[in-house]
Amino acid sequence: MTASPPTPAPAPSRRRHDREILALAVPAFGALVAEPLFLMADSAIVGHLGTPQLAGVGVASAALSTATGVFVFLAYATTAAVARRIGAGDRRGAVQQGIDGIWLALGLAVPVVLLTLLLAPWAADALGASATAAPHAVTYLRISSLGIPAMLMVLAATGVLRGLQDTRTPLVVAVAGFAANIGLNAGLVYGAGLGVAGSAWGTVLAQSGMAAAYLVVVVRGARREGASLRPDAAGIRAGARAGGPLLVRTISLRAVLMTATAVAARLGDDQVAAHQITMALFNFLAFALDAIAIAGQAIIGRYLGASDAPGARAATRRMVEWGIVSGLVLGLLVVLARPLYVPLFTPDPVVRAQLDTALLLLALTQPVAGLVFVLDGVLMGAGDGPYLAWAGLATLAVFVPVALVVPATGTGLAGLWWGMNLFMLLRAGFLVWRARGGKWLVTGAVRG
Repeated sequence: MTASPPTPAPAPSRRRHDREILALAVPAFGALVAEPLFLMADSAIVGHLGTPQLAGVGVASAALSTATGVFVFLAYATTAAVARRIGAGDRRGAVQQGIDGIWLALGLAVPVVLLTLLLAPWAADALGASATAAPHAVTYLRISSLGIPAMLMVLAATGVLRGLQDTRTPLVVAVAGFAANIGLNAGLVYGAGLGVAGSAWGTVLAQSGMAAAYLVVVVRGARREGASLRPDAAGIRAGARAGGPLLVRTISLRAVLMTATAVAARLGDDQVAAHQITMALFNFLAFALDAIAIAGQAIIGRYLGASDAPGARAATRRMVEWGIVSGLVLGLLVVLARPLYVPLFTPDPVVRAQLDTALLLLALTQPVAGLVFVLDGVLMGAGDGPYLAWAGLATLAVFVPVALVVPATGTGLAGLWWGMNLFMLLRAGFLVWRARGGKWLVTGAVRG
């Protein structure tokens, strides 16, 4: 007698999806916004030393964030891989996958540190540091480079915990770490009289403390589940293969933003000032929408690991709804709150006039951005990195020529931000097309 197939579990209700999304997204949002808020406090501390010091730290921070930001795939790829194994009921394998991700982070950190130490003067010059700011930039960059291993370990360990469906611990570590960073900066910059070097050492110590806190959590989990702490070459190679396409995706997105800034600089001082303010808001809004994407990475990875493709689709639909509604609300806030926040950025009436148009265009695309961020997180959670890489390169190939002709068209900053909206629409098109199909719905503990 042939056994009948098992009856599929009932699909989770919308309320259950909402609880899952909120439980992961709200703490993730807190962890995401903690870093930029505390970095602003760091800038305030250094700013009292003088303009050259502040300019130097600004240049060094830009170089450092670029050098480490491209490795955000350590968090994304680890989240997806760990969540799959959690969904499959293999908690030991999930923790082991996370440990391999941490070893990969350490391996990548070594050459990055060496290159940063060697190329610090070149980076300061390439980013336009003045003769008075350059020495401070080099000092800050070289000392801060010693914290790169901790920074990359934090990325990987954050991915481990997100994959384990825990976004609360990263929130606690982020807030505690960056709060310590403020105290260390103030004490070393002024109390010890170390100036810019004190700010850099304070950052290194805070990052190292965060990495140590994460290691304690992960090591305890490994011992509890019986996972090995030794590096596994096969696991590290698997992590690198999964992360490679996401690295390409990240670089393509950064290239778009760098191209936009370069074009804005050619439009004039008023336009580039307005562009920088608009980009600051763009990045801040991205944190809110990225919190839902992080929830998507963890939730979709878990569903697919449990071989529940219908559950993954249902969760995706609900997160898309959340993303679009959140984007709509944020877009309305951008428009309605302009009298409150624009004066905080600039008193210049010419820059404000440029801002009016750019901010309206930014607000217009926020519902699309909500869709894009959610589906980006969903496909990352599914381990669909190669598609995201190709989509990123295709979007970059379209955006760059459109942006580069903006100065010649005379459309100014408005033309550039119409180009940015085109960029978001292109991303949305690629992601929706993929999500509507079924190739991303690969089930099992490991994506084949």
